[in-house]
Amino acid sequence: MLRRNRSGTVLVILPDISNPFFSKILSGIEEVATRASLTILIGNTNGDDARYANILENLRNGRADGALILNGTAPPDGMLPEGTPIVSISERPEGAGYAHVGTDNQKAAFDATQYLLAQGHQRIAHVTGPEGNALTKDRRAGYIEAMTEAGLTDQICTIPGGFTYGDGERAADHLFAQHPDTTAAFCANDESAMGVIRGLQRQGYSVPGEISVMGFDDVPFSRIFQPELTTVHQARNLIGQRAMEILLDLLEDNTAPAELMYLGHTIVTRNSVARPRS
Repeated sequence: MLRRNRSGTVLVILPDISNPFFSKILSGIEEVATRASLTILIGNTNGDDARYANILENLRNGRADGALILNGTAPPDGMLPEGTPIVSISERPEGAGYAHVGTDNQKAAFDATQYLLAQGHQRIAHVTGPEGNALTKDRRAGYIEAMTEAGLTDQICTIPGGFTYGDGERAADHLFAQHPDTTAAFCANDESAMGVIRGLQRQGYSVPGEISVMGFDDVPFSRIFQPELTTVHQARNLIGQRAMEILLDLLEDNTAPAELMYLGHTIVTRNSVARPRS
């Protein structure tokens, strides 16, 4: 049971509510919150600092008891009462001492790149996420680590991208124009990977016949996209559940030490990756 003088509401803060990546995380959060008789209040920042500040007011004025933050940005110093229960999910705010639940993104990107190497690829490009994003940093680091371990530092190739379909399409315009020997592209997420594939197909390239493409996240549409997308699966429903469970603990005892929890990931093999042509 929650302590007295609680609103019975928890705040879930998203950077983009339209992004399908968040759906299963939200489902996991809701499952645990419902069992605890809590109400979920969703705030969508849409990348806007002013909107974020307005959403955080729900914690200042007592309309919400704690927050799950998925936008990777810590509240400004001094804005919230000391000890406000907060758990970050997926993207960990740099320097923040909050409990966190997510995937070890650097290790997952390392494993994804190793998978492509195991298929015989050596000229592997990495289409990055948006600059300044913690996930971008970790996934790029994992790619570089795997290429370095394989003795392929001279083949390291990063192409600026983002997390949207359009970002992937734009990256595809530069891929073969700037790096014509590329045989595989590892993309920072599934949406951008699908954009890369469509952009390459419009240029007349076959995926995976001429170039393999791999994503990250395993969003639902990756299973029905053509070609079906090889990707990194994150346990998103479980991530949401565990984060909500930790927040419940913090609501009961906000002096508990911050917990860092990484849940497992797996490589999902589908049809967008093949061995390179000889």
